[in-house]
Amino acid sequence: MSTRAVHVTHPMSMTRPSVPRLGTGRRILRATALAATLPYLTLKAAWLAGSRAGIPEGSILLKGGTALTVANAVTVAMDACVILLVLVLTRPWGLRVPGPLLTVPVFAATGLLTPIVLGYPAQLLVKALGAGAGEAAGAAREPFLDAWVFAVVYSGFIIQAIALAGLFVPYARERWGRRRQGALGLGVPPAGGWGRLPSPTGVAAGAAALAGAVAGAVQLYWAFGGTGWLPAERAAAYSADARVVSGVHALCAFAAAAGALMLARGGARPARWPLALTWIGGSAALSWGAWTLIAVLGVNLGEGEPSTTGFFLTYADQMITGLLAGVVLVRHLRARGEG
Repeated sequence: MSTRAVHVTHPMSMTRPSVPRLGTGRRILRATALAATLPYLTLKAAWLAGSRAGIPEGSILLKGGTALTVANAVTVAMDACVILLVLVLTRPWGLRVPGPLLTVPVFAATGLLTPIVLGYPAQLLVKALGAGAGEAAGAAREPFLDAWVFAVVYSGFIIQAIALAGLFVPYARERWGRRRQGALGLGVPPAGGWGRLPSPTGVAAGAAALAGAVAGAVQLYWAFGGTGWLPAERAAAYSADARVVSGVHALCAFAAAAGALMLARGGARPARWPLALTWIGGSAALSWGAWTLIAVLGVNLGEGEPSTTGFFLTYADQMITGLLAGVVLVRHLRARGEG
């Protein structure tokens, strides 16, 4: 028997993530993210308490009743989850949270915030260039919310999105970067064609590409002024702001489709761009597709006109695009972790 000493490394020492190292930048991001939740939470809490701050006379919100109260309570809970998410990303115990309990909320938050991050500045630019002036006058005659509410709320959401992204990236690198080679931009396996991939992944990617192309094309048609498949009232009031939103949804659907295809195809390209396209585009398509379908299926404050079949199918297709892109993303990350 050999007398040489054998050095044994405990397996847990190879996979245990280190405690987050919070430098000045991450501390600032944490404080910024927490502070950015306050305006929205304060406004929603005031509405739940009966305040009419920011709600002008004649607004449909004054007729919302129970449905509006429930919607306000749900959105308060959603924004409050940002506080918990920030703590998970910056406290030592956050590294012990099971992966799905963290990544699913981050995926949803990315999806809900991305169209706002892209769309609201674009809407401001459109207005600055003078487009939609007549539409703004019409909106003033049919009030919904005071203009300052959108400025305060959307600015807060944009700040939250930037701060959360700045916190999640280093957290993910510390927790998963070494075990999931390539998942954070270190590359993908050598190109080998579709035969190298499990059949379900290729099918999901192809279906995501098809569904995303259809949903993106319809949204792009609406963005350039088309009104087919829109409910009559919505079509009559389709504004420059709404066209910007449709353009953003089209961009996200196309991104999800392209990212899913690139992840499934593999190759020597760096993984960071396909991962980013799939994560951001897929989460936005899924989150806003589902959110809109919920509204279509009944959360219309009791007064919305019935939706058209085409409108319903477009957002159902958008949601399916996000789901399929998510399947491809999960299978890719699992494969990289096992390699």
